[in-house]
Amino acid sequence: MRLLLRLRVACHTTLFISRSLMTTGASHSKGRLPDMTEGNTFIHVNDVRDRLRAIVGASTNWSDHVQVMEERKSLQSLLASKQEVLPPRKMRDSYIEVMLPLGSQPQIREKYLNVYNNVRFGRILEDLDSLGVLICYTHTKSELRQTSPLSIVTALVDKIDLRKHLIYPDSDIKITGHVSWVGKTSMEVKMHMLQLHDGAFSPVLDATFVMVARDPENKRPAFVNPLIPDGPEEENLFKQGELNKTRRVDFSTASLLKTAPTADERQVVHDMFLNTLDQRTVSFRSRILPPNSVWMEDTKLKSLEICHPQERNIFNRIFGGFLMRKAYELGWATACSFGGSRPYVVAVDDIMFQRPVEIGSLLFLSAQVCYTESKYIQVRVHSEVSDPITREHHTTNIFHFTFMSDKEVLHIVPQTYGESMLYLDGKRHFDATVKSRNGQNGSV
Repeated sequence: MRLLLRLRVACHTTLFISRSLMTTGASHSKGRLPDMTEGNTFIHVNDVRDRLRAIVGASTNWSDHVQVMEERKSLQSLLASKQEVLPPRKMRDSYIEVMLPLGSQPQIREKYLNVYNNVRFGRILEDLDSLGVLICYTHTKSELRQTSPLSIVTALVDKIDLRKHLIYPDSDIKITGHVSWVGKTSMEVKMHMLQLHDGAFSPVLDATFVMVARDPENKRPAFVNPLIPDGPEEENLFKQGELNKTRRVDFSTASLLKTAPTADERQVVHDMFLNTLDQRTVSFRSRILPPNSVWMEDTKLKSLEICHPQERNIFNRIFGGFLMRKAYELGWATACSFGGSRPYVVAVDDIMFQRPVEIGSLLFLSAQVCYTESKYIQVRVHSEVSDPITREHHTTNIFHFTFMSDKEVLHIVPQTYGESMLYLDGKRHFDATVKSRNGQNGSV
């Protein structure tokens, strides 16, 4: 779907963010976007985090972070006591547009290049995360003050659907986004990325993030401005946000960590188990690997990151986009090593940010292939942090990536009950992304 946008692009900028007075044209992906009309302003990509720092009063110096967080405590009195006292907003109020001029300004390409001379998807994940936070601060901003008492952080990457295998490094990229649903303390953000081809922008990906607002010290939930849909298109987007929330609750309730597998899933696991029995010994303990298969345990890759201040966010924790980039790149390496050819990311879904990552932590990432079907490779990346002094370990994230290979891949075979649950969980995520999309669009 195409957006008809009026742009003013300055030659000296690399990434602009523009609040626009725009009119949307033809439909974009699944349904039309609402009209967004407002005047244009632009900021440089290097100013994005500076803009966020200014909004929360954060310092660019790591050594100042303790003092800054102490000063933010005084903003507690600015928090709304209930949502009803906050002025309602429309979707156009939070609309932001980003231009990444890779084609018109080749000097900025190197940061975004991978070895195949395409755009690094991990860098795009970082940009989406920063943009999502800025969109939410735009929705909640007050005309009476520049500094916001809210601490807005990424709670969940609900879904990212890739509509193209490749993102080219020599064509301009445009990312648009706005708040599409609001609860009491949370906001859903819709973002769309397009790339310029033959004089027109064509869709590359659609992303849905969920952000949460907390108090100045990032300890307790805080109320955000309500959202008032304006017209049938915005009403449909808002209703979809409600459905997304219900779907997430249902998916969490049915988690294999909480409930037993379904009857069909139990049959799948039992059939795989029988298929690995050694018929010569007829013993439950004797297991053999079927043809064209690999044990799940043999697909693992691991990495370690030391969490330096350079990768901190505006609240002096590790930037969520950095975590996503590192997890994605390890997941890609896992899929590449397993499939024996270059994999292409198809979907990202259900990334829950369970707890913040502190500066100075040791970040352990563990990736493994948990499900395969035809050319598809489902990779799960587990992230945990360790305090090097106390040696305490805590899970921070579970990442789910769906890749597609150029050729048929081997079957994944679990050996233990725990691996069987990972297999079923991977199948659920695969069905929820690829199969559901194929049913709607007819093709990947």
